Amino acid sequence: MKGAWAEARACTYLQAKGYVLLGQNKRTPFGEIDLWMRDGPVYVAVEVKQRRGATFGTPLEALTPTKYRRIYQSVLYLLGRDDLPVRLEAVLVYGTPQQFRLEHLRLD
Repeated sequence: MKGAWAEARACTYLQAKGYVLLGQNKRTPFGEIDLWMRDGPVYVAVEVKQRRGATFGTPLEALTPTKYRRIYQSVLYLLGRDDLPVRLEAVLVYGTPQQFRLEHLRLD
């Protein structure tokens, strides 16, 4: 998988901030959650987007309202309920495995 390095870097970054990894590439009928984590009592669904350059747009441009909605539906599916604290986040990765920059966004 060509973006696996970006997911690995994003996961390491978030774990260094205290997040706990619950799963990776969690598939649901609505789509996939790249990183399924916990930050204290809060469940966190993390979308990782990586681009080498701007030829195909920025990673942020890939986070469409449809993608956001699918992530949220996937979270509800995984939890099986809607009364738990949940946050949606994105880690945008610019560059290559040799030289990159991360941007961490909360989507709520």
